[in-house]
Amino acid sequence: MPAYSINEIIEMAVQIERNGYAFYHEATKRKDLDEKSRELLILLRDQELNHEKTFLNLRDDADMQNLELSQDWELVATYLKSIVEGRIFNDADSAIKKAAEASNIHAVLDHAIAFEKDTLLYFHAISDSISNPKALLVLRRIINEEISHVLRLNDYKKTLA
Repeated sequence: MPAYSINEIIEMAVQIERNGYAFYHEATKRKDLDEKSRELLILLRDQELNHEKTFLNLRDDADMQNLELSQDWELVATYLKSIVEGRIFNDADSAIKKAAEASNIHAVLDHAIAFEKDTLLYFHAISDSISNPKALLVLRRIINEEISHVLRLNDYKKTLA
């Protein structure tokens, strides 16, 4: 099984962010949301869009063309593939469907938390396998934002219980 190139990894990260954006965008259209829930979903949607732009800029950065990958990159690439194949939103359509068909705000939040956790697994696996300081800085910032998404979603879910 061939290992992914760094461009393929970045492209998958872009797609993950696009799927997250599609989910949150569709979720903001729900008629059963109160204003506070809608504001949270809009904030998360907009952050997914910012992450997508960050990864697109990273892909176009000349310094990123020759990233040094860890010696076990093939194993890491296989792991990344399993994360991508098993994630809750495999594409924008499935993300939109999950948001539209969720039975209530609790289900929306559960889907969002699962998505954010999948995303964290993916980005941690990448960050553990590259040594480029610039790439690591970008990934660390996005990982911290993804962690804040999980915490924010969990905290908000507790207020609804």
